[in-house]
Amino acid sequence: MTAFISPYRTDRDNARDLLDEGRFVEVFVDCPLEVCEARDTKGLYKKARAGEIKEFTGISAPYEAPAQPELTVNTSDQSLEECTANVIALLESKGLIPVSQ
Repeated sequence: MTAFISPYRTDRDNARDLLDEGRFVEVFVDCPLEVCEARDTKGLYKKARAGEIKEFTGISAPYEAPAQPELTVNTSDQSLEECTANVIALLESKGLIPVSQ
């Protein structure tokens, strides 16, 4: 399991093509930009808006939302526990991890 900041569909599609069929699971962690900015403890969004960080995803560079992710979790209206449970349930249903007892 790995997590990437992958703003372009082409990059995500290329990653999917590297694995055997059914082994790549795309989870779209969705969150409104204003919520991301409010959670930003490092001040990166503020710096990006001030032009101090070039090509910052969501500000000065695009983010292409997935067309058909296997799962979408929205961290602005779901708790961390709910998001985690949804990811685990998906991985279990696909046989990628053992079913928890």
